Amino acid sequence: MKAQLVSLTQDSEDSVDLPDDIFGLDPRADILHRVVRWQRAKARQGTHKAKTRSETSYSKRKIYSQKKTGNARHGDRNAPIFRKGGAYKAPHPRDHSHKLPKKVRRLGLLHALSAKAAESEVVVLDAARMDSPKTKDLAKAVSQFGWRKALVIDGPTVDDNFARAAANLPGMDILPCQGANVFDILKCRELVITKSGLEGLAARLA
Repeated sequence: MKAQLVSLTQDSEDSVDLPDDIFGLDPRADILHRVVRWQRAKARQGTHKAKTRSETSYSKRKIYSQKKTGNARHGDRNAPIFRKGGAYKAPHPRDHSHKLPKKVRRLGLLHALSAKAAESEVVVLDAARMDSPKTKDLAKAVSQFGWRKALVIDGPTVDDNFARAAANLPGMDILPCQGANVFDILKCRELVITKSGLEGLAARLA
């Protein structure tokens, strides 16, 4: 499988061979779903909270007589049917994360990369480096390539000038190879991987 090779500084119409063991798998939706669900659950703060009947501030006194009023029998104003009463089975702060085997996480990353390659949405960039952090220069190159929502995966370290220039571009993000994840890969339209990023992914997924 091949991908287009581009450069920020010069015109290039070359192509690069993508390793089949990383980009040549048949994508499985069930694996991708499991990994994305694990990622999103892990990212939840879990700070939702509502007061139960025992936590509201109303008095515990019986509000009216048990009998001879024509009303339903109530003990106090904290009942859930009353305004500002305690909620029934109210949510409490908790951890939403769950465990997922490392083999499944690794397989999910492989299937996400293969899914992008199957859709011809993988582009190889020779280097994600700039002499100065000028957004205008990067925006000019991005417009020439026609990128709309690109994720750039670089090597172990990210060039500071490129990262600062990309921070001001909407729909542009950059990650080191160790930060590549299934959710960000699937939601981007163009997956841009540098040459050092390819080496880093190959070493990470070996």
